[in-house]
Amino acid sequence: MTTAANKAATFRALHDRPGAFIIPNPWDAGTARLLAALGFEALATTSLGLANMLGRPNSAVTLAEVIANCREIVEATPLPVNVDLENGFAQDPKEAAEAIRLAAEAGAAGGSIEDYTGDRNDPIYDFDLSVERVKAAVAVARAQPVPFMLTARAENLIRGRNDMADTIRRLQAYEAAGADVLYAPGLRTVAEVRQVVQAVKRPFNVVTGWLDPGITASQLAEAGAKRISVGGALSRLALATFVDAAKAMKEQGSFAWMPQMLGIGDLQRMLGDGASRS
Repeated sequence: MTTAANKAATFRALHDRPGAFIIPNPWDAGTARLLAALGFEALATTSLGLANMLGRPNSAVTLAEVIANCREIVEATPLPVNVDLENGFAQDPKEAAEAIRLAAEAGAAGGSIEDYTGDRNDPIYDFDLSVERVKAAVAVARAQPVPFMLTARAENLIRGRNDMADTIRRLQAYEAAGADVLYAPGLRTVAEVRQVVQAVKRPFNVVTGWLDPGITASQLAEAGAKRISVGGALSRLALATFVDAAKAMKEQGSFAWMPQMLGIGDLQRMLGDGASRS
């Protein structure tokens, strides 16, 4: 059995070794096992994927739902899991940091906290408050019996503030506050990734959602990225395939999509492999 300490050590080692690694985002136990069976070395939850699974059109999820989903994914495979904790589901630094404790208790090897307020009219926390929130999260992460890697996210670029200078300033402050990993969703080019990576010293997570899809993992690694995630993209791709097949049935009476299905034998084998692969 892979213990929480083993997972934490594995997760840390992935960040310490040369090059970059891809950390894909399942949204339930089944997708986690499929990804493990394909040979990925770590997994990350996705709040968007969870909301899609729950049928929430506004992507709203609760902290309790995020933690339950985290526990389900943690228990599905032997792989370390990083959990998307959004803004900690609270404004106050200490209250937001409580999400870190809950994620650690659920078995996560790491988790992220972001500076998005949840209010589109005032989307980003004040700089000083944002730093205090990261400091509080770091304190809770350090207090856990099993090492917990804290990722601090600067959300400017996807929240209507296209301000690279302030984004870098925030990342540097979060680094100084003790964050283990830094993350700024919304980067679009290899040059932007390189610019941010060169401005910080801690491992940097790149999410592919805003990147040119022609950019490869090797190019991101060459630019200095350490961790590459896809957020809710796999969930959206699965749903796009589902909707296309459903439209074909409804509008054309067609089942021509059926040969594209994953074989039952292959599916069962991968689900089994994903649960036991170490």
